[in-house]
Amino acid sequence: MSDHRTVTGTHRFATGPCWRTPRAVQRPPRPPSLRRVADDVHGAAQAEGLAGLLRVLDLTPSGVDSSGQDLFTGENQRSPHGRVFGGQVLGQSVVAATRTVDPARSVHSMHGYFLRPGDPSTPITFAVERLRDGGSFSARRVHAIQHGQPILSMIASFQEAQDGVDHAEPAPQVPAPEELPSIGDLVGGLDHPFARYWAQERPVDVRHVGSAIYLPSAPGRRDDDGDGSQAVWLRVAGPLPADQALHRAVLAWASDVTILEPVLRRHGAAWATPGGRVASLDHALWWHRPVSADAWMLFVQETPSASGARGLGLARVYDRAGTLVATVAQEGMTRLPPRP
Repeated sequence: MSDHRTVTGTHRFATGPCWRTPRAVQRPPRPPSLRRVADDVHGAAQAEGLAGLLRVLDLTPSGVDSSGQDLFTGENQRSPHGRVFGGQVLGQSVVAATRTVDPARSVHSMHGYFLRPGDPSTPITFAVERLRDGGSFSARRVHAIQHGQPILSMIASFQEAQDGVDHAEPAPQVPAPEELPSIGDLVGGLDHPFARYWAQERPVDVRHVGSAIYLPSAPGRRDDDGDGSQAVWLRVAGPLPADQALHRAVLAWASDVTILEPVLRRHGAAWATPGGRVASLDHALWWHRPVSADAWMLFVQETPSASGARGLGLARVYDRAGTLVATVAQEGMTRLPPRP
């Protein structure tokens, strides 16, 4: 926020953002020998983190409650923040809903509210209410529950594959991910629990086009990052089973990683800004086309508004070929210290 159990058959078990080009990041090269050691450590830790992600998405069926809701139980990823990563609960909720739907129907949208912080020491129960199964669409409500109270409430919609009108906003032209620094390059050498978590334990490779905002003094960072727009390449740190339902659940997990960064960036803040507090309030995700979460995805992000200690982040998600595969929106509590 490890043992590897492949999650096969997840289905069955049981107005667009504006864009500007950020400044390029300049960083001194590391000696090849040190780079190899760092990359090996980074890669091994990320592989273990990916196994952990697959494990928490492999929910355990727990029967049916007295009201007819399908029940599932899920474990938690480790997190240095003292609370469950919201993206984990989103991904697990998508898995829980998916397992109650005809495999011919894929999730195409979800809308969720984060109600309470998650306790990483306690498994989560997912209660799925079958709202409707129509001729083409199915709807499910999911409550993620800990200590007898919901921490997330979500509704997801599923649809059979159908032909129809088709259009999409084009992807911007940006540098390839191979040309950009990884998290390990940026903070992997820092002796800090958050830096180790970002660089080694998170099962995802994140590469910013321009400066990253992990630290207030990040290389290439400006005091004023304009309108906050950014582009980020992201993929999970290893191959996934060829299961589209799993890839869509993993995208739900990944969609919460950088979605509020434009809000921080616009106000000159970073994840490690002293006195800053950020928490997800609600989250919406629309899957437009098939997703490959283990291939590079480009998140083109912006923030149209922040007020009342709340900031709104939006993202268009493209695959490497420039196909628009998803759109994300999240409002988060954003309490930042006054700028000097």
